[in-house]
Amino acid sequence: MRNLFLILILISGIRYTGFSETISRVEPPFWWAGMKSQDLQIMVYGKDIGTAEVKMNSYPGVTIKRIVKAENPNYLFIYLEINKAAKPGEIRFTFKTESGKTEIGYNLLPRSGSSGAQGFSSKDLLYLIMPDRFANGDPKNDNWGKDTIDRFVQDARHGGDFAGIENHLDYIADLGVTALWLNPVLENKMPEEKYRSYHGYATTDYYKVDKRLGSNEDYCRLISASHKKGIKMVMDMIFNHCGSYHWWMNDLPFKDWLNHQEGYVQTTHNSFVIADIHAPASEKSAMTDGWFSEAMPDLNQRNPLLADYLIQNSIWWIEYARIDGIRHDTHPYVDFNFLSKWCKRVMEEYPDFNIVGESWFTLPWWQADSRVNPSSTYLKTVMDFNLYKSMEQTFPYINNADFHLRNLYEIITQDYLYSNPDNILVFLDNHDVSRFNKKEETDLARYKQAITFLLTTRGIPQLYYGTEILLTGEKSEGDGALRKDFPGGWKEDCINAFLPDNRSDLQNEAYTFLRKIAGWRRTSKAVTEGRLIHYAPDETRDNFCYVYARITDDQKVLVILNGSSKPQTISFERYYDVIGDSVSGKDVITDCIIPLKGDLKIQPKGIYILEIEKK
Repeated sequence: MRNLFLILILISGIRYTGFSETISRVEPPFWWAGMKSQDLQIMVYGKDIGTAEVKMNSYPGVTIKRIVKAENPNYLFIYLEINKAAKPGEIRFTFKTESGKTEIGYNLLPRSGSSGAQGFSSKDLLYLIMPDRFANGDPKNDNWGKDTIDRFVQDARHGGDFAGIENHLDYIADLGVTALWLNPVLENKMPEEKYRSYHGYATTDYYKVDKRLGSNEDYCRLISASHKKGIKMVMDMIFNHCGSYHWWMNDLPFKDWLNHQEGYVQTTHNSFVIADIHAPASEKSAMTDGWFSEAMPDLNQRNPLLADYLIQNSIWWIEYARIDGIRHDTHPYVDFNFLSKWCKRVMEEYPDFNIVGESWFTLPWWQADSRVNPSSTYLKTVMDFNLYKSMEQTFPYINNADFHLRNLYEIITQDYLYSNPDNILVFLDNHDVSRFNKKEETDLARYKQAITFLLTTRGIPQLYYGTEILLTGEKSEGDGALRKDFPGGWKEDCINAFLPDNRSDLQNEAYTFLRKIAGWRRTSKAVTEGRLIHYAPDETRDNFCYVYARITDDQKVLVILNGSSKPQTISFERYYDVIGDSVSGKDVITDCIIPLKGDLKIQPKGIYILEIEKK
């Protein structure tokens, strides 16, 4: 056991000169020379370590700025200044207490300079995967302690892992995806009989991935393999709360490490109040300081040491794993000043990086350089829940129902509220809402219109795994129903939907359509970089068509959607702003050439994506 302990310490970057029970954790486990910020907080945890006298060996470019003792004597916080002169190597610390002396080596590593930290933008197509539900590539990591997988239980572990995702990177790349967003991958060692944490949102260790998904090294290998295929990686992070079985919960460092540290107090979930100029302070704190659930204690980011810890943790994962972006869960639930400081700090270290915050309401208020928020959030991207809700209403599953595309038009007209409409994540569904596809559907009219809009409107499009093969699931059936296993991700599956021969005709039609539009999108600067011009549908005059264009100086694309169950006719004269003197356009869907003079008859629920050909 002693040898195993020493091996784990060496792997983590911390070297003990001898076996000691004095120090059990050092976080972050290592750091890098050459970072832009010269400040580093090292949290040391161990029996009475807070009573120790701390000394550091002479190390060029590194000095101890201050040492902070916590209210709990089992914690010590060492703040270092690491200037530009510091080289990679081992810093040695000595901790002297009444019971003896302990020495550790702390590694400063060279920065890798490898791919990663690229950010994501409107040029990308994100593909959201819940790792436990996509594919099981390594059955050896399925079980951990008393926890075992049970695919027949909706909210139990099902066994998906990093290896399963890596095994299907060719499938993902072939679909036209350029970035993966994985639901949280960090350790969630919660008792499964009481708290089902397969989803990953109850972190119990901020520096380790969950063993049932793989190791830290497996995660890095997946990211490296993804990068080689031109696929970025977005990491889901949660700084609002941790899991109730996080290692520090039985021995917290400060009396204010948590909000309502005395016991569970439920948040109101009323995130409107954060931007509400009329809301009293008590309403705001009831939202931000309450616990998300009894299993997820609320972290108090107003504690400056916890704030530093969380900020450093995100930077550690960017540098260590070379992730390209972060999706931040429950963004409005977190202390506002901390969020601003965090986003600003990350962007200073990695200027090309991107963070998207999950906010269901008051979206323009949260975006960086907001037109309606006097305080900067430094958050580049928000999730467009307004447009998602509009698409729910626009594309209802009712036989022969018209699609009221004016709903989409009216949402897009409000883009003046955003500082950057291109930095908005747009989606049909995700792990928290009912899937777009419905069990009863027998045709793809809704699907094709919605996919076309998703992949050609402004913003950063995001797909949810299985949308391409028409997976279904209703929120009313429980969250597990939204997070079904991908058919074929397990060797015992009778149907392997990764292969076209195992899909139904309707599934193959859906997959082929999405793949074609997504693949074309990657080549279209007009869609990925161009500005949006749109024309109002006028349903009062029986015009159910929504027509919009994406244009750059040298490329133009005109999108035509007929929301009616009847044929519609449009006149190209109305769209002269876009068409100009061009006489034809090539339809991306059919590869046919379409004249741009006179009228165009559009079939019921018809679609055109026209690349305008220069005269």
